[in-house]
Amino acid sequence: MFLRALAVLVSLLSAFGAPPALAQTTPAQTVWRLLDYVAVDYPEAIKDGKIVNDAEYAEMQEFSATASKLISDLPATSAKADLNRQAAALQQNIAAKASADVIATSARSLAASLIKAYPVPLAPNVAPDFARGKALYAAHCAICHGATGDGHGPQSGALDPPPIAFSDEARARERSIFALYQVIEQGLDGTSMASFANLPPSDRWALAFYAGSFAYADDRAAAGKALWDRDADLRKRVDLEKLVSTTPAALAGEIGEDEARNLAAYLRRHPEATTITRSAGTLTLARTRLDDALMAYGRGDYKAATDLALSAYLDGFEPVEAVLSARDHALMIRIEGAMAGVRAGIARRESVEEVRARVATLDGFFADAETALAPSEASTTSSFVAAFTILLREGLEALLIVTAMIAFLTKADRRDVLPYVHGGWITALAAGAATWAAATWLITISGASRELTEGFGGVFAALVLLWVGTWMHGKSNAQAWQRYIHETLGRALNRRSAWFLFALAFIVVYREVFETILFYASIWSQGNGGAVIAGALAAILVLSVIGFVMMRYSRTLPIGKFFAYSAVLIAALAVVLIGKGSAALQEAGYLPVTPWPGFPRNEFLGLYPTRETIIAQLVMIVLLILGFAWNRSKTSRAIGAA
Repeated sequence: MFLRALAVLVSLLSAFGAPPALAQTTPAQTVWRLLDYVAVDYPEAIKDGKIVNDAEYAEMQEFSATASKLISDLPATSAKADLNRQAAALQQNIAAKASADVIATSARSLAASLIKAYPVPLAPNVAPDFARGKALYAAHCAICHGATGDGHGPQSGALDPPPIAFSDEARARERSIFALYQVIEQGLDGTSMASFANLPPSDRWALAFYAGSFAYADDRAAAGKALWDRDADLRKRVDLEKLVSTTPAALAGEIGEDEARNLAAYLRRHPEATTITRSAGTLTLARTRLDDALMAYGRGDYKAATDLALSAYLDGFEPVEAVLSARDHALMIRIEGAMAGVRAGIARRESVEEVRARVATLDGFFADAETALAPSEASTTSSFVAAFTILLREGLEALLIVTAMIAFLTKADRRDVLPYVHGGWITALAAGAATWAAATWLITISGASRELTEGFGGVFAALVLLWVGTWMHGKSNAQAWQRYIHETLGRALNRRSAWFLFALAFIVVYREVFETILFYASIWSQGNGGAVIAGALAAILVLSVIGFVMMRYSRTLPIGKFFAYSAVLIAALAVVLIGKGSAALQEAGYLPVTPWPGFPRNEFLGLYPTRETIIAQLVMIVLLILGFAWNRSKTSRAIGAA
């Protein structure tokens, strides 16, 4: 049993530690990179309808043909025919030696359509570290591209073709940070530019931002900061994803050439500035994903619509869920329910008009959420209440389970096994601290990974508690307990069972620590750190009092009543955890979502208004009733035989 528990534990840890599948280079990413190079380099091949560089022109023909071939090999979707048409048109325009503007527009349009049809990550989850990018550039890139990005590094003379000059503003104007990231990840065939896919994604993004800053002088950054600080509308429109995916040329078309240069100089050096209004930014991402999901649904691409709607929740809304819950819990619940409703509508194949109406309702909720999430709403009181309620809510379940385990071992006079239980919850706290450190400095824990960890952890703990609760109920009869003491306790609590108790204590505590850490990280980013710490300390004090009272009261209970009450408590927690675990798996996209209108929602009790979570809890209740009934029948037969 312990080995099975350990296997589940390993799967939980790997759920949030493993990189997402989309982190690997996909054919769509390769096509996007080819199209980007066509858009940027075509002016070097053709001017005024004439070939000025035969090698460059041959490369443009080759790149466009390769892109067209790769697009034709992509999985079939309703958008593929249009992509093939655009790819053929691009090849024809290149063959006709069309102007650079026509080719750039055609290539960019095809690239944008490609990303919508075959989504890939367009931006990092957190703002890259510019200083880290500088250090990486000095270690890996300066020897070829030069310390100032001019393309004249110590080894540049021996390279053919020569390294790109990042300081060339004409080229940089047409190149997005996303394009630089793609080259850093994939390398460039036929050149000395190697792939740096061995670096963590956060390092590759940092390198892309640093390389993209060379073309824009430091003295422009101050003007860019002033523009950013005074233009609230600009701050709403340019989030981290737009900063990464938009070329300075495209930005110039929106705000003017000089302003675009200044803004690029500032934001490429300070990408974290886009996260100061993080709440609005992530909700903008949620809106964008929902709009894209609606477009995919309209063209009959149901899988893409499902994936995009799920991303709208996991990547767009969940990062601000904890803060919104603290400030307007009712609104948070409405948004969660409405987003589940969109996914359910897609799954049921509702009409496009019905799904569009659901998305429009969500847009109104998002507007209310942005008001609630405004920095001015981050009061000391709200931060204290959020920190207190989150830790109390998440910690109570784990406390009840661990305390029941300790009380049982104390009652059974098996204190020799207590170190395993204490070791389990202490190790869980240490693992939680390691998770916080990793999430801060090493990796980004995605919303899907979080929900999987919570979901599988909750389901596993619920199934274990089903067995524990039934077992405790069977020992609530004093005679049965005495028989168990004399006959089997020594054998039952052997080394394997002790390690099983360690695993159970670890999983139930780590699951709550994991969620608490992510919630606290979100609250902490809003400021009022002192209030957050005070709220956490207050919650710890309350939990300590509850634990003390439970231990003190359990000592005075007769053994039969102790097991009867403990069985009821454990059974109730099993029902709660199976509901929470099922809801988390729904949010991660692993279980379908069928709303059950009118059913009450209570997160503390694990109640969620969906058919799947309710059925899971009903099944758990039925299993518990059957187990308790079997215990009663078994006890009656034993008494009758005596």
